[in-house]
Order: sequence, then structure tokens, then C-alpha cells
Amino acid sequence: MNSPWPYPFWIAHRGAGKLAPENTLAAFRIGAQYGYSAFECDVKLSADDVPFLLHDAALARTTQVDGVAGERPWSYLSQLDAGGWHSRRYAGEPMPTLAAIAHYVRRNRFALNIEIKPTPGHDERTGRIVARDAARLWMHDPRPPLLSSFQPLALKAAQQAAPALPRALLIDALWDGWQQAAQSLGCVAVVADQALLDRALIEQLHDQGWRALAYTVNDEAVAHRLRDAGIDGLITDAVDQFPPTDAV
Repeated sequence: MNSPWPYPFWIAHRGAGKLAPENTLAAFRIGAQYGYSAFECDVKLSADDVPFLLHDAALARTTQVDGVAGERPWSYLSQLDAGGWHSRRYAGEPMPTLAAIAHYVRRNRFALNIEIKPTPGHDERTGRIVARDAARLWMHDPRPPLLSSFQPLALKAAQQAAPALPRALLIDALWDGWQQAAQSLGCVAVVADQALLDRALIEQLHDQGWRALAYTVNDEAVAHRLRDAGIDGLITDAVDQFPPTDAV
């Protein structure tokens, strides 16, 4: 951990996706209005390999149409209403491409954590294409996006496609071999469920040379506990509760 960490401490989850429809430009703009300069989002592929923002494999929850997103071409997906489920104010809000998010983030000098979110069975293809496109979109940028995933195969493909982009392993349990996986993938960070993290695990991560980040921290007491334990970053939905300049 000798090199400076280029990412802000507070990171808006899915682009402030509680106050606005998650994983949309509208959510990013709301987060920015609250002073956030770092964002997390989920990226998967359309059937014709366009990287776009969506958390679920299925379309139903956030677009109210049936089907698997990764089985549809971008020409179809781009026409869907990804905002009306949240509130009338955001009806008609589209799902953005990774390219659109890159333009917004780079123009505003924001930081981005891209969670590679493959459609089941497409880990390597998704990791490869998302990393390749991210490397192109952030070419020569002094602060490239942090690529993260729960899927080691996706991170491995990302490592092979764009080795210069920083990577982080996402974990929701301390499964056998997670440390070896993070090492072999050349990760710079581990992003863990906040319930897993305590001072001992954070120190263990630091001893291995990794930064320690936590998701999804919406409780002030949890934020205080993790900050006191030496955490390097917190991903939150509660952008209206945690000012990003607040030391907690």
C-alpha cells in the first residue's frame, strides 16, 4: 500500500440509487448534488456486447418488462423505461451505456467503481469486454475506474484484457481461497460486506497490501465502527445522510 489511494472515501452506491432510479445518469446527478465525487455502478452486456448499467439479470424489477437483459440487443434495451418504477418524476429514464457514464464521470472529474455484473454463464466474456471498453474510454486518464466483481473468472478476463486497470475482489463471505484469488488476480483492494469486516480483518487486508472497502454502509454506527477500524472506503446508499467530506 505504498502508492497513494486515488479514490475518495465515500462512494455513492449505484449512483445514489435510493433517491433516484439506481444505475442511471439521474442517480449519478443526484449523488453529485449531494457533493459525491465517487460512484459505484453495475455493468453487464447486452446480447450484442454493448456494456450498460443494470444490477439484476432479469429486467422486471427496474424496467417492469419480462426477460433476461443479457439476451436482448441494445436496440431493444435502450428503449426501456428504467425510471418509472422508482417514481413518476423519473419515468422515461433510460439505462445508460458504460460509454455515457464515462463521458459524465470524466467530464466532471469523478471517480468510478465498475462492478462487473455478468449474466450467469457469461463471466469471462463480460469481464473481457467491460475491461477492454473501460481501458479505451479512460485512456490516459490519471484516475482509471476500479474494476470489481464477485466473479473471479470475470476479473481474470478483465486482468488479461486490460492489465493496467486496477481490480478489486468483492466478497460476501470468507470462502475458501478468497485470499489466493485476490493475489492471483493482482487485486489492489478487497470490497467486503460490511458485516464481515472488523479491525482484525482490515489489518489482515492491509498486511497483504490491499485496500479495504465496505458495502453497503447506511448506518452511522457502522460507519463509525469501520472508520475507527481503519477502513479505506465506504459504499453507501445514504448520500443524504453522509456528507462525503464528513470524517464520521
